[in-house]
Amino acid sequence: MTSLLGGMSLVALATPAAAETLREALVKAYETNPTLAAQRASLRATDETVPLARAPGLPAAQLQSTYSENVVLPITAFTAPSRISQTQASLTYPLYSGGSIKNGIAAAKVRVEGGRATLRGTEADLFTAVVAAYMDVVRDSAVVQLNQQNVRVLDVNLQASRDRFQVGDLTRTDVAQSEARLALAQSQLQTAESRLISSRENYIRLVGTPPGELDAPPPLPKLPTDPNDAVQVALADSPNLLAARKALEATGYDIKTARATKKPTIDAFAQGNYTNFLGTLGTFGNNVAPPQFDRTAQFGLRLTLPLYQGGAPAARVRQAQARQSQAYEQLTESERGVVSQTRSAYASYRASLEVIQSAEAAVSANKLALEGVRAENSVGNRTILEILNAEQELLNSQVTLVTARRDAYVAGFAVLAAMGHAEAKDLGLDSGPLYDPAANYQRVRGRINDWDEDPTPKPVATSTVNTPAQNARVVKSADPLLGNPPRATPVDSTPVNPPPVSKK
Repeated sequence: MTSLLGGMSLVALATPAAAETLREALVKAYETNPTLAAQRASLRATDETVPLARAPGLPAAQLQSTYSENVVLPITAFTAPSRISQTQASLTYPLYSGGSIKNGIAAAKVRVEGGRATLRGTEADLFTAVVAAYMDVVRDSAVVQLNQQNVRVLDVNLQASRDRFQVGDLTRTDVAQSEARLALAQSQLQTAESRLISSRENYIRLVGTPPGELDAPPPLPKLPTDPNDAVQVALADSPNLLAARKALEATGYDIKTARATKKPTIDAFAQGNYTNFLGTLGTFGNNVAPPQFDRTAQFGLRLTLPLYQGGAPAARVRQAQARQSQAYEQLTESERGVVSQTRSAYASYRASLEVIQSAEAAVSANKLALEGVRAENSVGNRTILEILNAEQELLNSQVTLVTARRDAYVAGFAVLAAMGHAEAKDLGLDSGPLYDPAANYQRVRGRINDWDEDPTPKPVATSTVNTPAQNARVVKSADPLLGNPPRATPVDSTPVNPPPVSKK
């Protein structure tokens, strides 16, 4: 699959070279996001279940040493020692365990594979959230800029209305309407600025750094032309669905492990015992000093045949079977979720594309309409209220356009994520080596040293405590469709040869 952020040569809009790109934001999140770092640590913990499951099948050696003082000696035991030092050594090697170890290892390996799929899903979820946060900042910056522009235009309109009221060309009602509309525009600007600040803070939460000026995102790769095609890809490649399948597969081994507790086990063992009486063992009747130490050694085979365990084996089997039943239902739930998520995101994506086309046409038409209403007002055929309404219609269509652009991009990326094609390897995040979930498994799967620990863990994700509180400052939009608003008509700017206006 073509890289979304690394292999595209097209750009949506021309923006300054210093602007931060979507790819850079995703790289930062990939390297420093705490949710992703925590899921990687969780997978490393899952990796350790394989050596834990294998450990009972390896030899076990034990050394035990005791020292005791006999404070009160038996009256009839004349040779009883007053001090004893005893050391015991044993070695046990399981030869047959009924299949519990083999199935336990198999279940652990399957769960490791499921953990990798879960990590993939976490990556996709994070990248989807970052894309949404990135586009939220882009959208809200444009909305703030549009509202600032609207406030400036309405302020000019109000001044013009007041000047025309002074010369008797307008009434006090016209001035009041202009004042009310300006006050409303100012409140809308404040709301838009608050949303922009919130979007920027959410961006910091996900990415770890303030957004600054953001570049236009690259175009998405070609999506399926039909939602059913997208669903088929999702059913085959969705990491969340794969994780649910692996969880179900692991429960089958769990049932076999539970059944093994009813079977006999065979162990090979060797053990030795050394006892030292420390010179306190009494003499025999002929005053012959006995040896002050003793030793034994033995080896052999041990067969353990369970006869009755209070019903525990059957309970373990029933428990494992119930969990398998749960895994079946969770797989169906995951499948439903993938289908619903893919279809919903696809529908939202297609609808947003239609809204974009309609909104672009509406913006162009509303600009022409506003110019016409202002021209007709200059010859007395339109009221101030009609101008204000036309300006509001233009603003509404512009906000609809930037919102639809955001929604279309986020929904399109959500379709990719649902299909399992929105992970780091798909996005071309090659600023450094990608995290390899199999590397840690290969490192630990064969380690059998009891003292082989890893270094003390340190935080990977970056803190955002010292990032500055965000504001609503924006730069001018680079989109020509949203810029260059029609100017307010000054008091003395009656057009020459105004166009005829039909009256109905």
